[in-house]
Amino acid sequence: MLTAAYTNVNNERPGSCEPPDHPHCPAAAAVPSSRERKRQAPRGRRVDPVALDEVTALLGSAPRRRDLLIEFLHLLQDRYGCLATNHLAALAQELRMAQAEVYEVASFYHHFDIVREGEAAPAGLTVRVCAGLSCEMAGARALLDRLPALLGLEVRVLAAPCIGRCEQAPAALVGKAAVPAATLESIAATVDRGTSPAPAHIGYDEYVANGGYALLRACAAGERSGESLIEALEHAGLRGLGGAGFPTGRKWRIVKAEGGPRLMAVNVDEGEPGTFKDRVYLERDPHRFIEGMLLAARVVGIDDIYIYVRDEYHDARALLAGELARLQGEAPIAGLPRIHLRRGAGAYICGEESAMIESIEGKRGMPRLRPPYVAQVGLFGRPTLEHNFETLYWVRDIVERGPDWFAGQGRNGRKGLRSFSVSGRVRSPGVKLAPAGISVRELIDEYCDGMADGHTLYAYLPGGASGGILPAALGHLPLDFDTLQPYGCFIGSAAVIVLSQQDSAAAAARNMMAFFRDESCGQCTPCRVGTAKAVGLIAAPRWDTALLGELSQVMRDASICGLGQAAPNPVDCVMRYFPHEVTA
Repeated sequence: MLTAAYTNVNNERPGSCEPPDHPHCPAAAAVPSSRERKRQAPRGRRVDPVALDEVTALLGSAPRRRDLLIEFLHLLQDRYGCLATNHLAALAQELRMAQAEVYEVASFYHHFDIVREGEAAPAGLTVRVCAGLSCEMAGARALLDRLPALLGLEVRVLAAPCIGRCEQAPAALVGKAAVPAATLESIAATVDRGTSPAPAHIGYDEYVANGGYALLRACAAGERSGESLIEALEHAGLRGLGGAGFPTGRKWRIVKAEGGPRLMAVNVDEGEPGTFKDRVYLERDPHRFIEGMLLAARVVGIDDIYIYVRDEYHDARALLAGELARLQGEAPIAGLPRIHLRRGAGAYICGEESAMIESIEGKRGMPRLRPPYVAQVGLFGRPTLEHNFETLYWVRDIVERGPDWFAGQGRNGRKGLRSFSVSGRVRSPGVKLAPAGISVRELIDEYCDGMADGHTLYAYLPGGASGGILPAALGHLPLDFDTLQPYGCFIGSAAVIVLSQQDSAAAAARNMMAFFRDESCGQCTPCRVGTAKAVGLIAAPRWDTALLGELSQVMRDASICGLGQAAPNPVDCVMRYFPHEVTA
């Protein structure tokens, strides 16, 4: 069963994933207590009958479950172009939630526009121009300055955090339509057209014709054991490719050892500035990922899978929903897991595994304190196998080609393959599948056709916004897990942004720290206040390096999650490797 928002393609009873009293069934949360049944509606704003009729009509027969709150907010935003407070009050009544609880979730996410009584609704169409580092270097600021006058008052123009199209810089979104290599003319044309071309991809028939799902069928028939798959992943050395790098085989063993029911959460919310590999692979070959996901579910013993796709990936999400529906119609094996497709709402923090799980549950995307870890107490309180998209993408190839194929790749003493998202001042940006341990100079020369005309390597970000900044003098370092930490950096999701002599490392740090300030969930003071304080300090032409050093240490030591802990990396690297830019 695939549920996209609340869609139940098997026409089962709405909300049924297990009996309602099952400990991990979200439907259980929809059963009101005796005290709740006595009260007709939550306390707070009186519910407008017209707004209530509109909300109930929009929700239709969807189960009124708390974990679907964000999906329902999307329905309202898509239908009315904003979230009116009378609609929020009506939605709270439908879900038997406090109005303040609905409001706090809606106000947490960037892509929801709350309109209070007496306020004007936003323009009917929103154009988001990416203000990420790669797009800024490609001229995004000029677009932001000139678009409002060109498009007029009926179109709202916003600077957006990275939208995952760095190889197409400057990139923009016109509503949900992506505009690569955006110009004033192409954005205006998309405003008129309203859509973007659907990405060409390998569909179900072509995938099956080329051996797809044969491995899944072999596992279902008992021809391949789950243990053999885990051993293959362990021998290959496959690690999590979302940034943390936890060994994949070990993760499967840990979750498998936990008592059932177990769940899976798949992260396709790659919001790290500079990262776009998951989108590219999803748009090219979705079933390779789906088969890896189903193999993991079968080996670990999982009946329910939740796929969380970032809202900026509208076309990729629609493509995935279509292919999952096709899979259900022509299932390669009996007893497929139930698959629930969930839509993000514009929050970088939801790339963190526990924040993503909170969002899937219909809450604000705030990271959880650990322990307990997600593998033990995760989604809906159940043991959860959490994976990045690309990690699952490689499962079939590693098992079918043999672990030695994957482990045999690599340079400079490293093993495996890495998908580098390369953007910035190179001639051919894009996703580059290259040996682990390759240096940035080798990556640029061998896979990117060299530096762009008129540019020479000055600096590079090896792991996106949070991975730090290194000078060209360290362009020989192996790019892989565990190789960059001594230099104050890390590879993370392998997002490589290349800077030239025309760029400034300090300016790059300012761009990224502003991003972290805006994307901090606000839960912990070191991150919430620290990022804002750092933005103010580095705005000066001459930096107070002593104070910035103290601030950095506090953020690293006391922040709850990786956002606050890694946010100081770009600033620290500028002070360490580019002092001439900030102390002269």
